[in-house]
Amino acid sequence: MPPTEPRPLWAGRALAFAGIVLVAFNLRTAVASLSPVLTELEREIALPPAAVGFLGMLPPLCYAVFGIVTPLFAKRLGLEAMLVVALVALSAGLLGRGLAGDAGWLMAMSSLTFAAIGVGNVLLPPLVKRYFPDRIGLLTTVYVTAMSVSTFMPPLIAVPVADAAGWRVSLGAWAVVAAVSLLPWILLLVHPRRRMPGAVPEEAEPGLLRYALRSPLAWGLTVVFAAAGFNAYAMFAWMPPMLDDIAGTPPAEAGALLSLYAAMGLPAGLLVPIIAARYGRVRLLIGVGVVSLVIGYLGLLVVPTSATWLWVSLAGLGPILFPLTLVLINLRTRTHAGAVALSGFVQSAGYVIVAIGPLAVGLLHDATDGWTLPLVLLLCSAVPAAIAGGVVARPRYFEDERAGA
Repeated sequence: MPPTEPRPLWAGRALAFAGIVLVAFNLRTAVASLSPVLTELEREIALPPAAVGFLGMLPPLCYAVFGIVTPLFAKRLGLEAMLVVALVALSAGLLGRGLAGDAGWLMAMSSLTFAAIGVGNVLLPPLVKRYFPDRIGLLTTVYVTAMSVSTFMPPLIAVPVADAAGWRVSLGAWAVVAAVSLLPWILLLVHPRRRMPGAVPEEAEPGLLRYALRSPLAWGLTVVFAAAGFNAYAMFAWMPPMLDDIAGTPPAEAGALLSLYAAMGLPAGLLVPIIAARYGRVRLLIGVGVVSLVIGYLGLLVVPTSATWLWVSLAGLGPILFPLTLVLINLRTRTHAGAVALSGFVQSAGYVIVAIGPLAVGLLHDATDGWTLPLVLLLCSAVPAAIAGGVVARPRYFEDERAGA
């Protein structure tokens, strides 16, 4: 069995630590780096709103698909080898986006990029478990923080880099970061004394997954999870051009506001688990998330040119429902098998719903040539979140529902 007694963080694990942090940093850069330079990109590549919406739906769609298939391949190749393949694909995809000559190539390279990120999403937890079984909590916090930083940094620098060197450099430069992330894992693979205990991504029991289809708790968590992601990915895809149209926001400022939107997830990700797990204030957190979404979108609808930063901040606070859902998966299950099944169901079904967000916003914008109906759609997404939030806020356990069925 893996050691459970704490040992020095760096003792024989410096490469693994660096590798985990670098991989985590790569898991959101591609999502947040495209929309700030979209206006400049469209001067060379024609992208109708439906195509932009499709690009926005690719991340959650790939996360849903590769969340299912990655464990099967990881069993055959091993964690490190599978991760190296994913990082090579990620580097190629990011570079390919910068070299895109038409919409088809941009979509193909984006698909490759987000497929690789989907693999990385699944592989990081078991890699933490393999190399740091004595410090799982610390390493999880470290890599979640790295993911948060990689979400708000790209929109902050995307436009300045594009202004200085062009949108192709702004998009393609992230391939360098992905390529650097390969080095620790290649060194670990070739290290002659590498002897770490086996670990693979865990799969849910089919019986528990089938039960989740009938579980009110599972569907409630799925709706709350999907509402958070629906809003987040729609805003990542569309916020800069939206702010340009409704508030006259210049590209650099719109990128900074998108960065502000993303940055709201950093304190939320650190505080929400504590408030939910230690103090049990689930209903309060759901209320904060729902009310923030409503006020933020109302502000953008009614007075977009006044205190734009405030409306963006409030809209960015709404997706605190995402880390809350992840915490509740553990709080609402009694067993490890139940947590794995509930997590698999919520994330797979949830990401499929999330993928609709960017595309729906793009189609509505295309049909109306405005942002009123897209913002109303996002505003209305708070309603199912509030209803489902009432379901998941009640103390209950997934396994107990099954026993009483």
